[in-house]
Amino acid sequence: MPDNDDKERRRRDNLTEFVRAESAAKGFDLCRITRPDAIPEAKQRLGQFIDAGRHGTMEWMAETRERRGDPLTLWSEVRSVVVFGLNYAPEEDPRGILGKPDKAAISVYARNRDYHDIIKGRLKEIATRFAARAGADVKVFVDTAPVMEKPLAAAAGLGWQGKHTNLVSRAHGSWLFLGSMFTTADLAVDEAETDHCGSCRACLDICPTAAFPAPYQIDARRCISYLTIEHKGPIDPDLRPLIGNRIYGCDDCLAACPWNKFAVSAAEMKLKARDDLKEPSLAFLLTLDDAAFRTFFSGSPVKRIGRNRFIRNVLIAAGNSGETALIAQCRALAGDATPAVRGMAVWALSRLMQAGEFSAFAAQRTDESDDDVLNEWRLAGVG
Repeated sequence: MPDNDDKERRRRDNLTEFVRAESAAKGFDLCRITRPDAIPEAKQRLGQFIDAGRHGTMEWMAETRERRGDPLTLWSEVRSVVVFGLNYAPEEDPRGILGKPDKAAISVYARNRDYHDIIKGRLKEIATRFAARAGADVKVFVDTAPVMEKPLAAAAGLGWQGKHTNLVSRAHGSWLFLGSMFTTADLAVDEAETDHCGSCRACLDICPTAAFPAPYQIDARRCISYLTIEHKGPIDPDLRPLIGNRIYGCDDCLAACPWNKFAVSAAEMKLKARDDLKEPSLAFLLTLDDAAFRTFFSGSPVKRIGRNRFIRNVLIAAGNSGETALIAQCRALAGDATPAVRGMAVWALSRLMQAGEFSAFAAQRTDESDDDVLNEWRLAGVG
């Protein structure tokens, strides 16, 4: 007669095979498993990152640091962590658009449906079926929860955290969305992946704003993805010219990774770029009011930042473009109801207009009371 250990082992293996089969059936490219205590160094690294102020204005990271740094603090009963990976590799190198200053560069992940919705819906279906089969409790997470998914993914063997701090997979390069399922069930764990970066510095050297103080470290305050998505206030004037035409996120460090040569473009149609988001014109985007913005970006993660922060970003791109044809639209936005928009319109115009033209424009300005906008005028040489 089989002993209890054999029964538990078979049950564990059967449940493990079940969750892997469910993952494949739902279209995930990778599914691997680790223990909640497999990332003991993550808490210290997170603390160093926050204590150095490198999280910028993302106060939620500091507020959740204890739960974020240790899965067992987040949920003390978890025994296994299943990490899922979904390939979103583009069909072409996304850096090609950077040479087209009249066009807007939108990060690959945001060129179609919001991946949070796609992944979470599938994880909930898997979790429901798994819980019924295992008689165990489950919780699913996708990015927005206080879960350090990249270290967990590395511990589970989906890839390793590269020098750009993002996950790198030998099969999918840098293009993987991650999601996780925590469960009280005991599952068979996978081996962690080793670091295969070697002496390569491609991701570090390509960063336009030098956001990597050292390999495997990032300062969000200099990262274009953080600046264009998370940062709500005025962007450092010294960094604006380095942003170029990137209006939502940045793919440079991801795209530079040599491991991408093994990646194939995403099979999931909802993750393939919409034609109108591949190379939208700055001229068009500058016309978007709130209603038009919400309609155009319906279903896209871009919608999360709101029209005003988005137009702020587009105005920075306009100021970097050298396209004098955009002056009229920037002038119109200098009278926008939102200070963040007015301020960036001033900056863009100071770069697009000839000195005399800008002085004449400044002489016609109406009274301004917002400190940030007044500061933009001062930076442009107008008291």
